[in-house]
Amino acid sequence: MRNRGIEALAGGARPGVPSASATNAGIAPLSRRSFLKLTSLAGGGFALGIGVLPATVAAAADEGAATRTPYPPQAFLIIAPDNTVTIAVNRLEFGQGVHTALPMILADELEVDWKNVRSVLPPAGDAYRDPGFGIQMTGGSTALAHSYQQYRELGARARAMLVAAAAQQWQVAPERCVAAQGVVTSGTHRATYGELASAAMRLPVPQAVTLKDPSQFRIIGKPTPRLDAASKLRGDAVFGLDTRLDGMVVAVVAHPPRFGGKVKSFKDDKARAIAGVVDVLQVPVDRGGNGIAVVARGYWPAKLGRDALQIEWEDAGSKVSTQALFEEYSKLATQPGLVARPLEGGDIQSALARATRVIDAEYRLPYLAHAPMEPLNCTFQAEVSGGKATSVKAWIGSQFQTIDQAAIAHTLSLPPEKVTLNTMMAGGGFGRRAVPTADYVAEAAGVLRAWIAKGHTEPLKVIWSREDDIKGGYYRPLHVHRARIGFDARGQVVAWQHTIVGQSIITGTPFEPALVKHGVDSTMTEGIVQNDYGLPLHLTVHHPKVDVAVLWWRSVGNTHTGFVKETLIDEMATAAKQDPVAWRMAQLDARTHARHRAALQLAVGKSGYGKRKLPKGRAWGVALHESFDTAVAYVVEVSLGKGEARVHRVTAGVHANRVVNPLTAEAQVQGACVFAMAMMKPGFAIDIENGVVKNSNFPDYPPPRMPETPQIDVHFVPSEDPPTGLGEPGVPGLAPAVANALFRLTGKRQRQLPFVLA
Repeated sequence: MRNRGIEALAGGARPGVPSASATNAGIAPLSRRSFLKLTSLAGGGFALGIGVLPATVAAAADEGAATRTPYPPQAFLIIAPDNTVTIAVNRLEFGQGVHTALPMILADELEVDWKNVRSVLPPAGDAYRDPGFGIQMTGGSTALAHSYQQYRELGARARAMLVAAAAQQWQVAPERCVAAQGVVTSGTHRATYGELASAAMRLPVPQAVTLKDPSQFRIIGKPTPRLDAASKLRGDAVFGLDTRLDGMVVAVVAHPPRFGGKVKSFKDDKARAIAGVVDVLQVPVDRGGNGIAVVARGYWPAKLGRDALQIEWEDAGSKVSTQALFEEYSKLATQPGLVARPLEGGDIQSALARATRVIDAEYRLPYLAHAPMEPLNCTFQAEVSGGKATSVKAWIGSQFQTIDQAAIAHTLSLPPEKVTLNTMMAGGGFGRRAVPTADYVAEAAGVLRAWIAKGHTEPLKVIWSREDDIKGGYYRPLHVHRARIGFDARGQVVAWQHTIVGQSIITGTPFEPALVKHGVDSTMTEGIVQNDYGLPLHLTVHHPKVDVAVLWWRSVGNTHTGFVKETLIDEMATAAKQDPVAWRMAQLDARTHARHRAALQLAVGKSGYGKRKLPKGRAWGVALHESFDTAVAYVVEVSLGKGEARVHRVTAGVHANRVVNPLTAEAQVQGACVFAMAMMKPGFAIDIENGVVKNSNFPDYPPPRMPETPQIDVHFVPSEDPPTGLGEPGVPGLAPAVANALFRLTGKRQRQLPFVLA
């Protein structure tokens, strides 16, 4: 995801979405009701906030003085009389640790005692829009990268206001006051933030504040337990799926077996006979299809009712098959495509003709489902008049609050301000909860609309089962890569012709004007088009149109480009008869790719690569990849047994600039490793035949299990620069590192995912 694409999405996803710009100084404040609701949590304390900051936040990140004009106060920060500090998080928390990291940033600048800090996910509001993207969202590994400066300034401005309030009260100059650990002192005067909060709230937000020198950080950079850890360990953290409302009913939807399919006829008498079933509704579903919703007093009777439906489906919808697509894509990969990166200073065919040796490689990578642990769900409570909703409250683990709020409003023919979207904790997402079409949210709102139209008023929750989710589409696209790499007699690369075939994620969405240039979807080529190793690369693409909805999957295009690039790089090093680490270091420019080199050197040094002898039957594998401005190097130890690769140890060297919370940062990389292991696992591929998805649940779409998880050691390159992305960069490099180790064990190159080892 990139800035302009997000801004376009904010302005054009659906009717009723307000136009937004990352530099829009006219961002509307929260409604007074929402403001007072949040402020009331403080028990009469202090509530402060700054609206959306300019998109240039990163450029000014550690310059000390923040001089931009602050926006009107919003509810980002609440200081209660007892000195408890509650910080609103403008993102979705779905395991990445932002519920702790962003409060750490604000709290450090605010100068509070960390033990008094709490965090909250507030209702969706314009105040919480991403400073760079202009909509409220979580994605693209941007939470800390975009809000680091924002939350520092929030803390610094609040601290300045508290100090000013103390100075007024004591009739001293603010420069004579010191703020520390939630207390302001001046000589013999002393007051807690809680005591000063009410007076501070009445002061104007300062036009300029001085940020702390990083050497003064007390919280940022220190390993800090997560604020949400205790509630999750106790089991009382409330996720979207946990939402319970008085009188609530639950709906499940029978979706068409093919994408875009429609109901021809149905019988619901057996469904209605099941105890607890309240109603059966025909409803619209994604991609122009329709389905049948069964509503009951609980999930289980709703599911049993759905199972009892007798539905005859029209012979319509997608008829695609993955095996046929692979064959079609393979042919396309041999034909001229759209140029994403031309060969500098020459013709690719002439360059290849001069080669004394050529590697000709084809890679096949399947559709992949996101399969988060918590399936998709939405809960609604509507005010109803005349058979229509007049306002609605929603509880959703949303990655795209601005878009989802607008989708609900559009579906229910309401203005967006009549929709209150409560952001809930979510059990994973990996991109599936950030859909430009807001497919599952719009579908759930459609069920609510049908429910209300039948005269019902009870709160409604729509739940997707695991099978619904895996069969429901919006997959990581299927891809075929073809590479022809020419070498001279010394083993040097003289030409690299590369073609990628796969659906565009962006075409047809509001992101298209910014992210599709000359017909090329930049999310497909990211991770390879940058040409980090400075090789003579000529890159082309094909974007066939296929009746399968596709979406970003954790690390987006890097999921496939990283695998192909880093296995080819290993093959190039082998052709040059050089160690793969030494070859990479020789190719990486010391000035422009210093961060890559530092990450690789750190991983190599910590792993013992080249110095430590491995047990018999094991081999080293290495890969290095940058995504979301973060360089990640992996050194792995791998063996082979029972037809599968066994990863024993992973050593990661990561350059993500300043690390705000080493504990959650380490967990992010470890989690990304485990997530990436799934790509290599037999059966981890969405298989479609004649338009029907054959996979249904974890037994036939298997994630890695605990016994398969290796030791994962994560090391960060020290840096004073503002944070870069971390949620996704750990994914792309693992599979190629393991594939490179397998080559040393078997002598065979892995050209597809999952691996074929038989």
